Amino acid sequence: QVHLVESGGGLVQPGGSLRLSCAASGSIVSISDMGWYRRAPGKGREMVAIAAGDGRITYADSAKGRFSISRDDAKKTVYLQMNSLKPEDTAVYYCSTAGIMSLDGIQSYRQIWGQGLLVTVSA
Repeated sequence: QVHLVESGGGLVQPGGSLRLSCAASGSIVSISDMGWYRRAPGKGREMVAIAAGDGRITYADSAKGRFSISRDDAKKTVYLQMNSLKPEDTAVYYCSTAGIMSLDGIQSYRQIWGQGLLVTVSA
């Protein structure tokens, strides 16, 4: 099996910073895209940032200039540095990893999700 373990969420004041981490472990053959998504209260899930395996970086408009995604392939870990946080950034943040994974001896392309981190931006 493959697991994603997230860390770094919490409560922060407006204008503050947080760094989210997500480490993958298990039967991973190769990783392509790693990214972060979020679901704000009463809203659907939205993409925040994606670091593709070919080096391309994509940010949501709301994240541009404030958030920075990075990945360490040797550690199978993706990070999200969030600066200048706003109350509207309050959400549950989910990391996602896509790639070739082995399940019951069968390799296939899969996208898996972390358990979610609550980020609350409030004074």
